[in-house]
Amino acid sequence: MANFYTDNTDIAKVIDALDLSEVATLLEENFKFAEEYDFAPKSAEEAIDNYKRALEVCGDIIGNRINPTGDETDRVGNILNEDGSVTYTPGIKLAIKLLGRSGLNGCTIPYYLGGLNMPCTILTACNDIVSRADAALMNIFGLQGIAETINSFASEEIKKEYVPGLCDGTYTGAMVLTEPDAGSDLQSVKTMAYQDENGNWFVNGVKRFITNGCGDVLLVLARTEEGTTNGAGLSCLLVEKCPQVKIRRLEHKLGINGSPTCEMVFNNAPAKLIGQRKRGLITYVMALMNGARVGISAQATGIGEASYRAARDYGASRKQFGVTIDTFPALRELLSNMSVDLQAARILAYYSSKCVDMENGLTKKFDSLKGTPEAAEVRTRLKKYAAFNKMLTPMAKYYASEMSMRVSNGAIAVLGGSGYMKDYPVERYMRDARITSIYEGTSQLQVVAAIAGVMAGLYNEVIADVLEGVDTTKFTAEVEATKALAKEVDAAVEYVKGHADGKMYHDLHARELVDGAVAAINAALFIRLAAKFEDKECVLKYWQTVEFANAKNQLAKAKSGYTASVIDFEKIAPMPLQDA
Repeated sequence: MANFYTDNTDIAKVIDALDLSEVATLLEENFKFAEEYDFAPKSAEEAIDNYKRALEVCGDIIGNRINPTGDETDRVGNILNEDGSVTYTPGIKLAIKLLGRSGLNGCTIPYYLGGLNMPCTILTACNDIVSRADAALMNIFGLQGIAETINSFASEEIKKEYVPGLCDGTYTGAMVLTEPDAGSDLQSVKTMAYQDENGNWFVNGVKRFITNGCGDVLLVLARTEEGTTNGAGLSCLLVEKCPQVKIRRLEHKLGINGSPTCEMVFNNAPAKLIGQRKRGLITYVMALMNGARVGISAQATGIGEASYRAARDYGASRKQFGVTIDTFPALRELLSNMSVDLQAARILAYYSSKCVDMENGLTKKFDSLKGTPEAAEVRTRLKKYAAFNKMLTPMAKYYASEMSMRVSNGAIAVLGGSGYMKDYPVERYMRDARITSIYEGTSQLQVVAAIAGVMAGLYNEVIADVLEGVDTTKFTAEVEATKALAKEVDAAVEYVKGHADGKMYHDLHARELVDGAVAAINAALFIRLAAKFEDKECVLKYWQTVEFANAKNQLAKAKSGYTASVIDFEKIAPMPLQDA
């Protein structure tokens, strides 16, 4: 029997080190809900105990009931029926049922709508646990942003009609954004929505690459303003599964085969407007991005966890030349790199999630304090975390998704020929990992999203926030080394800002700058972790030895003046000759 929370002490240690006491106090609004709900916590300690209990429930369901179904789910996939409906694989169907019963489908939703009122950080940990067993399942379980969007922006009537069913597993949902000619460029969406003479809304159009498009509750990005061509003409509408919505194709994918990826046709499908017209992309979809990014960072972390464990177990049991292969220095270095890479992705994802929680909690607090002397101080902190999140959430997704590819690739290297075979799950992990650097914005787009904060030097403020209140007496050298690396990032940023080639040079070397900032931020996070857990000191030192060297090489490239890949592109990467 395996509990995927209790057998992974790194999850609990990271959460403990980050300290969710203030987050709990903000979300529980000073624990006022305990007066109305006997299950609501009365203190931060009680709230955190509830979080741990929820994670233990999640770990039990996923480890004991869902993990054994992962290979079958990948092999069998979902079935598109003749009537346009979709039949889930048995493992996915079971998971939806069990997670719905547990209440975890409403992890971040308020109590009065059937949710658990827990932080994004705890949902991130759940997504990490789920993805270790089956990354495809996370694409359905992790769609809690649908309920969050309805809760944040819809009328009270719509909230009460749909959100409780999304929490208890009665409904599954989908975010219906992408179109054949509008991938990352959502401003180009062409799906139309119109009102009849009675004010009823209807949707027409085609959507593609829609995760769980066969779901019951569909949030559709559609053009409501005739004659517009940009994001200002788009609105968000809720469409229920109905005969006017047809799934005409399930995509045949490299990985995440248990997650139905649908091509959909809307033919005068009845709809309900969510929030206000013309704010679908600019406000509502953008509000989803922080949650979506940390969701994928958690998915990638779970895949990395599964990959690392498979490799570590194999290395300890496989014998060559009379000894287990994990005694070979080269393999030990590979496994060490994989382990620290994984731990870095986890702590960055969880810290980013905590910052999302701080922004959400401070927003509620500010709204309640408007017009009071305390409001100004809350607003200052709110602006700080909002700025952090614009940089940190794309950083977390970028780093974790790239990590999952490195670590799953490393797992295949450890297993050798066996890893290439379907007899072992590591080839599935590698296939599943690849999508994490593509959907919800490619790694390149995450760098674009993060670079503005890096150019503004925001990583220095993040490092200060991470180390605030931490006793670093024992880690004076490590703190100074982290500050020194941050200064090297500062120098590289100034060089890039002043380069004669301007935006071209900035765009060419954005990735190196982001990598340098991530290395410094993660060093601070590892200092915080090591200050609480002595066994993490060696991880901190490993990171500063190995990753700082890599970061300095990247920063040196950013300051080198190198432009050949752009200027000499046609010579370096010539078009292949074509037969006449």
